[in-house]
Amino acid sequence: MCEVKCGVSEMTPALSERWRQHLALDRRRSVHTVRAYVATAERLIAFLEQHRGEGVSPATLAHIDQAELRAFLASRRTDGIGNLSAARELSAVRGFLRFVGGDDARVPLLKGPRVKRGLPRPISPDEAVALAQDIAETAREGWIGARDWAVLLLLYGAGLRIGEAMGLHGDILPLGDTLRVTGKRGKTRIVPLLPQVRAAIDAYVDACPYPPARDQPLFRGARGGPLSPALIRRAVQGARGRLGLSDRTTPHALRHSFATHLLGRGADLRSLQELLGHASLSSTQVYTQVDAAHLLDIYRNAHPRA
Repeated sequence: MCEVKCGVSEMTPALSERWRQHLALDRRRSVHTVRAYVATAERLIAFLEQHRGEGVSPATLAHIDQAELRAFLASRRTDGIGNLSAARELSAVRGFLRFVGGDDARVPLLKGPRVKRGLPRPISPDEAVALAQDIAETAREGWIGARDWAVLLLLYGAGLRIGEAMGLHGDILPLGDTLRVTGKRGKTRIVPLLPQVRAAIDAYVDACPYPPARDQPLFRGARGGPLSPALIRRAVQGARGRLGLSDRTTPHALRHSFATHLLGRGADLRSLQELLGHASLSSTQVYTQVDAAHLLDIYRNAHPRA
């Protein structure tokens, strides 16, 4: 038994690293997705070792059955995860088993939990501007306020994800009328830059004590390193408390607001899909439901017969 266990202890880290590299390099998954999927694979291996009372090899993983997979998900339920997390866990496990088994992989058929897809929750234009202004005005240094203002305008004025904004480098300077953005899975897209967004970025660059370099992140932290998205999320959290905004007011809500407000002004879905960098139109179509829900709320609040 020890011999098998020792062999596995050497095999498992190597398998995890191969899985990590496959996700990052071959599938071009985000850093967060890679971390989560590798953690799921390691949890599965640990569960099977305990469940079977023996070491786990690639051959073991290739012959996992439906009952074992169901037992693994049940064990995760005891950890307190909900339907959405369980569905993601199952998706990660399926991907991992297909990776290990290759073309001959036989992944057990198991129906995932039903997940009700929630609608994006945009905020109003006034709330978006007030949020950005509050964060800029309460920053401990002027250049940090200019930085946060520029980041938030990129989310609301250009529809960027926060990770995409953090991924911009100095090579985007000098700015033009459009910006090339690298999104999920390394997919690039061109987004137009409003004059206000360009002005905000230029003001930040002029105020920043760290000169921009073509191969360095555009947005810097207080000590000159790459700006962490967590700092922007924390700033937004503080501002929404001061302004009395709802918990739905997050950096990503600014991107949702960008999409919803464009759709409300007559943008077509195909154009919106390109601006947002969605792989499929179905991801963009959800904003039609948001707009319809918003109109229904107005009707209920304003119509005398509602």
